[in-house]
Amino acid sequence: MDRCVVLVDAGYLLGAAASLLAGEAARPRISVDHAALIQGLRERAEADTGRELLRIYWFDGAPDRVPQPEHRRLRVMPRVTVRLGALTRSDGRWAQKGVDAAMHAELTELARNRACADIVLVTGDGDLLPGLMSAKEHGVAVHLWAVQAAGGDYNQSEDLVAEADERRVLDRAWITRAVRVNETSVAEAPHSATRPEIAAILAAPFPETASPPTPAEPRERPAAAKNGVHRENGEHPFPQAGREPQGASPAAKGVPTPKDLATLGRSVQPAATATLRWSSDRGWVDRGVPEEPPEIAALPMLSQLTTAEQRWADREEDITAVSGDSFEVGQVFARRWAERLANAAHLERLSNEYPRIPHRIDGELLRYAARFGLLAHKDDQIDEQDRYAIRAGFWREVDARTGTVRTS
Repeated sequence: MDRCVVLVDAGYLLGAAASLLAGEAARPRISVDHAALIQGLRERAEADTGRELLRIYWFDGAPDRVPQPEHRRLRVMPRVTVRLGALTRSDGRWAQKGVDAAMHAELTELARNRACADIVLVTGDGDLLPGLMSAKEHGVAVHLWAVQAAGGDYNQSEDLVAEADERRVLDRAWITRAVRVNETSVAEAPHSATRPEIAAILAAPFPETASPPTPAEPRERPAAAKNGVHRENGEHPFPQAGREPQGASPAAKGVPTPKDLATLGRSVQPAATATLRWSSDRGWVDRGVPEEPPEIAALPMLSQLTTAEQRWADREEDITAVSGDSFEVGQVFARRWAERLANAAHLERLSNEYPRIPHRIDGELLRYAARFGLLAHKDDQIDEQDRYAIRAGFWREVDARTGTVRTS
């Protein structure tokens, strides 16, 4: 058929773009306008081949092959099909598995079925050489595109380049139409000066009724220590946060952890007299003590405010418009919650709780954030810095709606 097809190795395209623009092949260093990128690929393919586009195949890796936010946006775009391989971690590095095999299978199948006259490959992997040669034998013209390499280096297999019918380079000017460098890396973003809300959350004072644990001075471990207790006087060799040496005044006595109790035993610190506490965003709180007044605990959750029609529309917006940035995710959640409140006084009550989000709403917020792949690569837990950014985005939206200006 007189049409063209584009096969994109996303790992190569975006990794090479990050290397060109940011100096290292780390995709978190760049932000991608996927709509502009797909449009650019389509226009360039139709111009180079002189044929109408049939489809763009986007090959990428994902943890457990679960689509990430960018994949969900891409697969609802016209003429775009997403194929996912696995993303695995080995020796501290992430690697794609199955992507090359999927590209090879698609390439040979398209050529064998004569589904197109021209195929554009955006890749640098020499493993696709047999598929490229097979496509040529079926009468398909193969165009190989490269991303301009940083420093003039080569970033494609020499054999692949030699076998291609046509070769093109996507230069810096073309790449920057849809790709830009992030001003801060993902790890640095929560501490950026452009987001003071996060600093405020981190610096939130402890409540007056509880004192924060203070780090003790390090001490050398006695040679005779066994199981964490000194044989001579029963003193723990490593004073910990929330624990004080024997003889300290009751007011200064700290709070042992369950691990302390298990280590020291009842003879040193009887469990019956211990007060177990758990940490919250506002400090150390006695377990079992109500920490939220009734009017705060009664604040409605977003799920209670959302109709079936709104839930469907929210899902569409999440797929097509929400980038998945931690800060933005918090803003979107807060916007929906505030817009659907029947009682505006609820928003004022919530604002007075800053910087702590009530537990029920905070849990729903983090579950919502998990939809955007923020659990990926982190053993099913949202990274601490991402949680700060999510909550900071939440408070930014709440403050914008209440007209509140935070000075800290």
